[in-house]
Amino acid sequence: MRTLYNILFLVFFALSSPYYFWRMRRRGGWLAGFGERFAKYDAVIKQALTNRHTLWIHAVSVGEVNLCTQLIQALEPRVPNMKIVVSCTTTTGMAELRRRLPTRVTKIYYPVDRRKYVRRALATVNPEAIILVEAEIWPNFLWRAADLQIPVFLANARLSDRSYPRYKKFGWLFRPLFAAFAGVGCQNAEDAERLRGVGCRADAVQVVGNLKFDAAKLSERSALDVRRLLRQLGVPNDAQILVAGSTHDGEEVLLADMVRRLREKFPKLFLILVPRHFERCKDIGQKLKARGVKFVFRSEIFNHTDLPTDGLDCLLVNSTGELKFFYEPATVVFVGKSLTAIGGQNPIEPGAQGKAIVFGPNMQNFTDITRAFLTKNAAVQVKSPEELERTLAELLADEARRAALGRAALEVVAENLGAVERTVAMVLPHLQRRGIFVEKKS
Repeated sequence: MRTLYNILFLVFFALSSPYYFWRMRRRGGWLAGFGERFAKYDAVIKQALTNRHTLWIHAVSVGEVNLCTQLIQALEPRVPNMKIVVSCTTTTGMAELRRRLPTRVTKIYYPVDRRKYVRRALATVNPEAIILVEAEIWPNFLWRAADLQIPVFLANARLSDRSYPRYKKFGWLFRPLFAAFAGVGCQNAEDAERLRGVGCRADAVQVVGNLKFDAAKLSERSALDVRRLLRQLGVPNDAQILVAGSTHDGEEVLLADMVRRLREKFPKLFLILVPRHFERCKDIGQKLKARGVKFVFRSEIFNHTDLPTDGLDCLLVNSTGELKFFYEPATVVFVGKSLTAIGGQNPIEPGAQGKAIVFGPNMQNFTDITRAFLTKNAAVQVKSPEELERTLAELLADEARRAALGRAALEVVAENLGAVERTVAMVLPHLQRRGIFVEKKS
């Protein structure tokens, strides 16, 4: 089975690598640390890991990095003698790791799942345990970890409607991999049942809740003064702000057109667009310009003092890691990838700031979270662009309803906290059995 997988992987890697290299180049910064993807580490990393008990945590991209940060903050005081190593797959994820985590945490790129690279990576890091945060399953990595008897954990585990049938279909490959997990922290009972169905041991599966609620950090101070930034653009303090977060192709143009129509009734309405993939901003900007939408890129605020402020319609955010700060002045929030794309994005961050939230019909990747918000009347779900426009008009005109939605959203977030601590409690006993000193929780 391993031989067949490795043959197929090499074929797939050869065929797909031009596309992935193009994507990395498009996002920028791809040369820095490129060798790490093939388990080639510099002397600084090797020295930092020499003769240390290490804990390897993997976060695929930006969304998982946010969860990973919370786990590290909870784990570090409990395992003071361990060196924490964090890996990611994307350049945007690495930028977030470097921005959010201190230098004492070693950051590396996750190795390509070829047997030679995986062996070299695990030999260098030599972890006592591995935590995969919402990670995809890479067979060579997990096989080698099992051969070395390294316990591997899945944190914030879930199987989507798309991935679950695939894992079932290829059970001959994946069931032994899932069975090898030392612990699986699931978001809910449905995911727990699915993970047992694809091979996870019943005694390894625990329902711990969704780490995304803890990652919202209700008390965290903003690192960006968005209101000051908006004043630089001539946006008045009493303006109504529509923030569209993590948008996907097609949604930006729809929202820009809506806002121009809505401004007939709400003349101080201002739009902040934060695309999910910032590299799309150039294309989005061209489409907005063709429609006569007057906008400014977020990056222009860094570089220019002479900004166009007269009649500005929109701020287009072409940076990463700042979305939650832009939620702070929002009057209403639209959650992207829910109207013209499938899957949805995370409504927890605006919920944690008590904002009135609207999303479209396609929230498949956040089914339980969506259900929690809708059950508590903490968000509004619309079925079409026309319904979205009507709903935005209603909310902009009704301050009391916006406030009620915001209060309910805060309650949903507060009720679902605690998943980080439960995940830590799942991992620590295994570390103790490997002789790692674990500090009692203060």
